[in-house]
Amino acid sequence: MSKTPFIRPRITTKASHSFAIVASQYNNSYVQPLVDSASAEINDLEPGAHVFVVRVPGSFEIPLAVKLAAVRQFDAIVALGVILQGETAHAELIARSVTGALLNLALEFRVPVIHEVLLLDNEEQAKARCLGTKLNRGIEAARAAVAMARTVKDLSSKAN
Repeated sequence: MSKTPFIRPRITTKASHSFAIVASQYNNSYVQPLVDSASAEINDLEPGAHVFVVRVPGSFEIPLAVKLAAVRQFDAIVALGVILQGETAHAELIARSVTGALLNLALEFRVPVIHEVLLLDNEEQAKARCLGTKLNRGIEAARAAVAMARTVKDLSSKAN
């Protein structure tokens, strides 16, 4: 994983985008701070932006909720979850399934889907990426969502 933070997009004075955050309830002590960080960063970058948060039971359920959000035509969707590696292959199977599904949904619906469903080895990694400020993946996800929403809008206006 990169330790270089994503470059922060410029702050706009008027929000013109709507965002969905789809987050797992599982490992909530790590996921909720990601949700809070992502929501706050989106609102900092686009004051007044509409941010709709959907909670699902676990990471495996995230792609279905992302698909339903894509149908509602949000400008970008952020997927947040924490999967902690255990003694079996279960965590990796879920992570691979979620990753493939999120990519396919982004391409199918032509909407940015920011993938921050984290497969982590241990709680130390979770603390660093979810609770800290230096590598906070919620902040990075928000920045990527705003940047991609703006990019898609720019590309769409040039195509017309």
